[in-house]
Amino acid sequence: MISPIQFVQQVKREVSKVTWPTRKEVITTSIMTFILVMLAAIFFLLVDQVLVRVVRLILGLGE
Repeated sequence: MISPIQFVQQVKREVSKVTWPTRKEVITTSIMTFILVMLAAIFFLLVDQVLVRVVRLILGLGE
């Protein structure tokens, strides 16, 4: 087992090796994520609407 002090030292060393994204990269990836989430939401909304209509036709509950 390692002591808590050694553990903290190792963590600090590892964190210093991390390549952190720039502000521009964070903003760009955040915007892309938001756009993709919106596209997925629209897609699933459309699929849901189609399935609702198909089920209503099958069950004879037409509009």
